[in-house]
Amino acid sequence: MIDKRFAFEQLPDWVEDQVIAWRRYLHQHPELSFHEHETAAFVENTLREMEGLTISRPTPTSVVAVLKGDQLGPVIAFRADMDALPIHEENTFDFVSSTPGVMHACGHDGHTAMLLAAAKLLTEKRDYLRGEIRFIFQHAEELPPGGAIELVEAGVMDGVDYVFGVHLASLLPVGQIGIRHGEMMASPDNFTIVIKGYGGHAGYPHRAVDVITVGTQLVGHLQHIVSRLTDPLERLVVSVTQFTAGSSHNVIPHSATLKGTVRSFKPSVRQEVPEIIRKMSEGIAALYGATVEVNFVYGYEPVINDEWLTNLVHEAAVEVVGADLVIATPPGMGGEDFSAYQQRVRGTFVNIGAGNEAEGIIFPHHHPKFTIDESSLLTGVKLFLQVADKLLTTKS
Repeated sequence: MIDKRFAFEQLPDWVEDQVIAWRRYLHQHPELSFHEHETAAFVENTLREMEGLTISRPTPTSVVAVLKGDQLGPVIAFRADMDALPIHEENTFDFVSSTPGVMHACGHDGHTAMLLAAAKLLTEKRDYLRGEIRFIFQHAEELPPGGAIELVEAGVMDGVDYVFGVHLASLLPVGQIGIRHGEMMASPDNFTIVIKGYGGHAGYPHRAVDVITVGTQLVGHLQHIVSRLTDPLERLVVSVTQFTAGSSHNVIPHSATLKGTVRSFKPSVRQEVPEIIRKMSEGIAALYGATVEVNFVYGYEPVINDEWLTNLVHEAAVEVVGADLVIATPPGMGGEDFSAYQQRVRGTFVNIGAGNEAEGIIFPHHHPKFTIDESSLLTGVKLFLQVADKLLTTKS
């Protein structure tokens, strides 16, 4: 039987108060993607108070801390994202955002706090370490092209064997851990369609080329891509999320803009759908005498969890919360740039339950009243430790 080297039977007394304090400080001082200067400075300064870490700044707003053992072994990367969202907070607790129009509405403050606590605890057991643990505090998860790809290009993943990350989930009850084998999160690709017609008086529509008519027809037809033009067994979403046109009740505008997103998993589907959107847009526009410009931007790769590593993380999760509280979660159509790391090495991403209906913690991510049950932070810390223990004592 292998002795547990990094998993604590019971967390030290300081952990709960400290991880909550870190999370609340970060929540109160949010920064947008690619602007996390103060956040990165706070993380770096906190890490420098810990012994045994080598700290670097691969980009201006990211931090990486490396914990090395004296003997050879696996190289593990743990990742937490740090950026906030352009949302004005509507919560009323005493640590709400101090920056108008910016808030941590996706739990990244908690992710950062959990990884800081895990780093401190693991440094206390560094004498047992064989191999290396890299603690990645990543910028700009919320805004493509994302911070993960920049860190990969900066060499942060060079030599890494495994990468692991967590996401607090407000719609998953606190105490649970959600595991997904294989396809977990989709590619968040975006499109913009600019329709150009011929403006005119709303009372004489026959003298104009009505871009609003073209746009409404196009919105309806785009919904047929999923229902009629692609394999119904594929996971695919096509959503139009913006329709901008006109400035007066009696003027037919000369142009209109549609924007939306396509969510999918398979590379073949990602290539097929943009061509369908282009042909459909051109055909409908031509029917009414209009023209279109279609721009398609590919977002992050899909998050697809490695089978072997997911099995190991599942075992670790059971050891942390018990088998009854480890659930199989369905794939989601949200996107995550954690996939950039998975393109290089074996990686797994899991959800940590942070919702609590009895306490009114029910709001979804990106909502102005989003928050978490802070007891979920301890679950995340314990899971980081348990995964470290299993990866450093188990061979694939």
